Amino acid sequence: IFFSVFNRKTGEPPLINGWIPYLGKALIFRKDAYKFLLDQQKKFGDIFTVHIAGRYITFIMDPFQYVYVIRNSKQLEFHEFANKMASKTFDYPALSKGKFPELKENLHRIYQYLQGKPLDIISDHMMKNLQDIFEWKCSQATDWETEKMYKFCCSVMFEASFVTLYGRVPAADGHKVISEIRDKFIKFDASFPYLAANIPIELLGATKKVRKELIHHFLLQNMTKWLGGSKVVQARQDIFEKYELLGDYDKAAHHFAFLWASVGNTIPATFWAMYYLLRHPEALAAVRDEIDHLLQSTGQKRGPTYNIHLTREQLDNLVYLESALNESLRMCSSSMNIRISQEDFVLKLEGNQEVVLRKGDWIALYPQILHMDPEVYEDPKEYRFDRYIENGKKKTAFYKAGRKLKYFLMPFGSGISMCPGRFLAMNEMKMFLFILLSHFDVELAENKAVRLDNSRMGLGILLPDVDIAFRYKLRS
Repeated sequence: IFFSVFNRKTGEPPLINGWIPYLGKALIFRKDAYKFLLDQQKKFGDIFTVHIAGRYITFIMDPFQYVYVIRNSKQLEFHEFANKMASKTFDYPALSKGKFPELKENLHRIYQYLQGKPLDIISDHMMKNLQDIFEWKCSQATDWETEKMYKFCCSVMFEASFVTLYGRVPAADGHKVISEIRDKFIKFDASFPYLAANIPIELLGATKKVRKELIHHFLLQNMTKWLGGSKVVQARQDIFEKYELLGDYDKAAHHFAFLWASVGNTIPATFWAMYYLLRHPEALAAVRDEIDHLLQSTGQKRGPTYNIHLTREQLDNLVYLESALNESLRMCSSSMNIRISQEDFVLKLEGNQEVVLRKGDWIALYPQILHMDPEVYEDPKEYRFDRYIENGKKKTAFYKAGRKLKYFLMPFGSGISMCPGRFLAMNEMKMFLFILLSHFDVELAENKAVRLDNSRMGLGILLPDVDIAFRYKLRS
């Protein structure tokens, strides 16, 4: 029997079990979660449970039902699961209430530094750092320079984020030190999907050694040498100092985890935004035109020797830039929004539907299904840079079956699991593209299709399956 489907208790969804003990449907799910889930939806409807590697995960496929999962944050918890996974992946002790009272809540409170006025300050620093790095990297490009695009995005975004959050490395070879950290980071990041899937780090080659080296960079004696770090990192340091049971290595591991959270998804997202713009000349022209118009209207000059300053309002008003960015996020994000049932309870859904859940059951939303739904997005496999614009303004009304959707684009998760750094991430990507397109002529240097690498399905932004060469030179 290749899969068994039966209703276990009244009100429990059909179970798709698989025939391999423990693994269940893990292998086929990992190969292509999107296709697998669509196939199950056709057979069993909008709610079904899949056995994946010892876990029973109930998928809610109807986007109109998302709100009922998201609002039940008391019974359907996320933080405990996220904390367990992060502590194992980044090698710090679990944030247990007994040992570290209120540490989780205190760390959560710090995310206020990534919103409102403090966000403006950190965004200003990011803009300045991005311009410095572009100038250092590219100001000699009077003639065409060719580079690999993913490598380029990784190099610029990693260094700009690192310096903005943690400060400058004062050594004469500061760039070199950061690029060494970046190279280790890339090695660690390649193993991230395996760590997230609970595979012991001992089975992942040099990953354990690389992780240890990365964490050592964030020991207090190293961090105190860095100049001009952000308030958010300083506030985290201050909190860690209050917990005597948190060792130096543990604190450093927390800082490393925060770095990963800051760039792990932003780097590939920046790549896709740039790649799709360069693949579509009409998109590139519209976005560049909007950027030039803003510089003209604010009396700012473009070019590496001029410092451009953008307010949050100006960034927000770049509707073509934001729409193009949202469209690439729609196409490349593949996050799974997970909740864990804290008790036996009945989840009440729209239309008098009920789902009986047992304590410990997983509930999952898989927004990629929504992002690729032809009823919501016409020709969803096509990149349309202006998909999120209507009559020259931001478009926020999307429909399915004639009904307006509350959730139509979910690259940053939802509800309690929504990424707290999402506003900074969007600003960073907009600023990267702004500087790139205002200062340089850019074009693809080879004509090959780049596809999504599915090995991170469910974990955020998918990486490209190959890198691609592009070329750039200073705009005349």
